[in-house]
Amino acid sequence: MLNLKRDMLSVALASALMAMAANAQAQAQAAAEEDEKADEADVKELDAVEVRSGIVAGIENAIDSKRDARSIVEAVSAEDIGKLPDFSIADSLARLPGVTAQRVRGRATDINVRGLSGDFSATTLNGREQTSMGINRGVEFDQYPAELMKQVLVYKTPQAGLVGQGLSATIDLQTIRPLDFDKRTVAVNLRADRNQLESSDIFGERGSVTYIDQNDARTLGLVLGYAYLNTPGQSNSWRAWGYDGTGLLEGATIQSRLSDQVREGFNATLEYRPNDAHRGALDVFYSQFDSSTTQRGIEIGLGNGGYLTNSGVVRGQNSFTWTGASPVFRTDKYDSEDEMLSVGWNHEWTVNEDWKVTADLSMSKSERNGRNFESNAGLPPGSPGTTLTATFNPGGWYDMRYGMDFNNPSQLRLWDRGGWGGDGFDKPYSINDEIQQARIDFERSFDSGFISSLEFGANLTMREKDRFATEDRLCINSCSLSNQTAPYPAGGNFAFGFFGIPFMPSFDPSTVNYARQSRFADFGGARKSFGVEEDITTAYIQANLDTEYGSIPVSGNIGVQVQRVDQTGFGRITYNGNAIGTPFEAGDTYTNVLPSLNLIADLPWEQKLRFGAARQVARPRIDDLSAGFGYGVNQTAPGGPRWEAGGGNPTLRPWKADALDLSWEKYFGGRGYVSIAFFHKDLLNYVANQSVRYDFTGLPIPAGVTALPASRIGVYTRPVNAEGGTIKGFEYAVSLPFDLMWQPLEGFGLQASYTDTSTSIDPRVLGVPQLPGFSKYTSNVTLYWERFGWGVRATRRTRSSYVGEGVNVFLDSERSLIGSEEIVDLQISYTVQEGPVKDLGFIFQISNLTDEPFTRNFGAATRPQEYVEYGNNALLGVSYKF
Repeated sequence: MLNLKRDMLSVALASALMAMAANAQAQAQAAAEEDEKADEADVKELDAVEVRSGIVAGIENAIDSKRDARSIVEAVSAEDIGKLPDFSIADSLARLPGVTAQRVRGRATDINVRGLSGDFSATTLNGREQTSMGINRGVEFDQYPAELMKQVLVYKTPQAGLVGQGLSATIDLQTIRPLDFDKRTVAVNLRADRNQLESSDIFGERGSVTYIDQNDARTLGLVLGYAYLNTPGQSNSWRAWGYDGTGLLEGATIQSRLSDQVREGFNATLEYRPNDAHRGALDVFYSQFDSSTTQRGIEIGLGNGGYLTNSGVVRGQNSFTWTGASPVFRTDKYDSEDEMLSVGWNHEWTVNEDWKVTADLSMSKSERNGRNFESNAGLPPGSPGTTLTATFNPGGWYDMRYGMDFNNPSQLRLWDRGGWGGDGFDKPYSINDEIQQARIDFERSFDSGFISSLEFGANLTMREKDRFATEDRLCINSCSLSNQTAPYPAGGNFAFGFFGIPFMPSFDPSTVNYARQSRFADFGGARKSFGVEEDITTAYIQANLDTEYGSIPVSGNIGVQVQRVDQTGFGRITYNGNAIGTPFEAGDTYTNVLPSLNLIADLPWEQKLRFGAARQVARPRIDDLSAGFGYGVNQTAPGGPRWEAGGGNPTLRPWKADALDLSWEKYFGGRGYVSIAFFHKDLLNYVANQSVRYDFTGLPIPAGVTALPASRIGVYTRPVNAEGGTIKGFEYAVSLPFDLMWQPLEGFGLQASYTDTSTSIDPRVLGVPQLPGFSKYTSNVTLYWERFGWGVRATRRTRSSYVGEGVNVFLDSERSLIGSEEIVDLQISYTVQEGPVKDLGFIFQISNLTDEPFTRNFGAATRPQEYVEYGNNALLGVSYKF
């Protein structure tokens, strides 16, 4: 088990910052003095050097963005065209201070910032709000090809002009602007992909091409980019159903997954700058992501007699043994097709030396259509079963050893062995999300005074998101007959060899001609299907500051943002006798006033002291805003019959916090920095499920009610705005090329960060072990060397345990405690420096080098909940820029 608090690299980082700053200062100061003596020709030469590529160039570009920002930000910049420094955008972001990633299917997709899950952050593309593929607001970053991004900025403190901001952070993905280049450029990247899990190797490929061009007058520029990804994936997993009060395992599921993911991404930018007074740009981004997964599994319930012909158990020191065990064998297929389109049109006019006007129109649209197809099999009805011994493995699971090896599928039958009401299930679902946005901004500049410019403007964002889910029951022969069986398809088994299971049965369920019966009502389709509409009108004013306090230059901004929110939730009301539900909608209108302040003091010796204060909000989760609910009469409630309900809350207000930030940063000639930051968020309210009084007057009486309550006032369990709680923490970071301390170490460098976060929010109020996305400790360490065209980078990132979120087999969002993890990545590259093939590059990357598993437990290591192995991914590629 990782103990991140005692992680020597992380602790050493915090104690070494000041020492590094002192050591590096002398050489950085000398370099600065030499730069001041350079003549104009040398300056032009430096400008040429700044566009070089590679690890160091990407780091220095990110440092420039952080140093020059008007608020507290973190940045990741591409090493070259089509080359963000990691497998994915999420992997790159997870190396930033205070930023972590949740792995889904072995890949980093969801981003957590400063102890808060992706629901608390906002994501924009070139400053425009983006839709999401999931049930809620959190963006899945693997939808955005890293090859098509120039830079990613993480705004940790807001400013009034930042529309669509989140409570934890605002993440802005930025694509290339063609007129930033002085000549036509074409970049091509090709890579082979291998996923290795134990002795199993599967292969894929990825590639990208970017074309950048301008006309001779440099008034018109074009970027065209295309990225293709065909990446396979595999995993082996063990998952417990739970434990009784004595620690007895109540059931377990063992699964093997094989997936194929194909993504095509396209972006185009047409930039128009006919003169110094007018600039226009049209951005188009499109992504299509198809995923197909085949999952085989063996599962058994051990807490009841349904899977056991003999419910007795023999307890060993670290094991349990049952007789008459009869498990369920599953072969499932999970398919999804995703499409995302984002279009933005921006124009900027410089009216005169004092006034500038900017107008922006945009649209973001995403659609996901998926299907979970499940099939069941087992030993024939009446079979006496076999023995099962479950032995605790300190690795984080129970080895499940059956008395049969299941190498012969003919001993199995297709049927409802688990008594789940079907021989299989087909669960189609869809998610649609669309945002339309219109914005206008004005800026008035001043030649004198402490206010350098005044910005003000307005924005209208209209969002519609809906989700639909249903289920068909699959039956052998007919759904009107029970316990019908069919032979298990021939040729269906493969060697497994994990968690005590030598062989795993398997077949293609689409080859079976099942009968069907709709189960929309029984499945809870009314509860799982909902929609939300939001119209948010935002007006802001922001004064940009540029003055002096004594001899110290002070800059920053102060402003206020006013949001007018009109929200409507849609859903269905269900009760006994009306399981399909009656359509229902409700909503609310309210105003948020969000002041913000950012101050930056430029201290001597390239130091910056930043202070931020703001009120921040995060919009409620989409599923929490559903208007649907189910109700009934609890005939056995204490004190007599009582009306009770459970569902969403379309009048829910956002999470709201007053935030304070303080950051000290020391820079070394634009090549490195050290920083210490403190943040404190006082949550004025947060969202939690609670039981509240509700008036059931006018609602139909459910069928089967024998005694009505004396009052129509009952209890409704729903998300509500609770009060109180804080999140605070310290962030330590360093980015340092070693030659600043000792010239012979030229080319070597370090990037590292460590975050210690705490919260006073009681997670029991939220119904989870701790705040979603919250890790007490996180750390990132990157060592690199780049010289003579060669580049080597090794990265290690860690986080302590946290509550993550996924979608379970019932298509419901599910939160659970995920164990601490340590991810190690490696990259080796070489780029030809001169000659006819100059800029021809080769790269080798490994992600998850140490095969770190995904783990979670029921609050103790002796009660493991899930253990998943994904293996590691290796890329071998070639690139060329001309």
